[in-house]
Amino acid sequence: MAEEAMLIDADGLILGRMASIVAKRLMNGERITVVNAQKAVISGDRKSIIKNKHNFLQIGYPGEGPYHMRRPDGIVRRTIRGMLPRKKPKGQQAYKRLRVYIGVPESLVTMKAESIPGIGCSTLKCSYITVSELAKEIGWKPSGE
Repeated sequence: MAEEAMLIDADGLILGRMASIVAKRLMNGERITVVNAQKAVISGDRKSIIKNKHNFLQIGYPGEGPYHMRRPDGIVRRTIRGMLPRKKPKGQQAYKRLRVYIGVPESLVTMKAESIPGIGCSTLKCSYITVSELAKEIGWKPSGE
């Protein structure tokens, strides 16, 4: 019996707050699908977020880790993984119940996506950068461009 996945629309949600809520729900056994990952926002000054990209990307020697995701869905997925106890079996199982997509796949268009109230950047009146803007800064090349 496969249970229905909860569909969360990340459009306008603050990435860290959304990730902590999603991680809690995953640990409670829910299946969660996050859509519009590129539209999630990172709060803070744009210059201070982007200025650290060189240190973020150039760690270790060539061919050695850590490797960093450059696609928006990978960034969101990695952020959620950081809030799970991923080295323990329960955390590994929770991580397997997570799906993250750029945009909305055709198979999920008919499902009603929910948003998490109270964690959007519009309600807090903060400065921010979207995950897609950050991804483009660190080397993501969208297929449409």
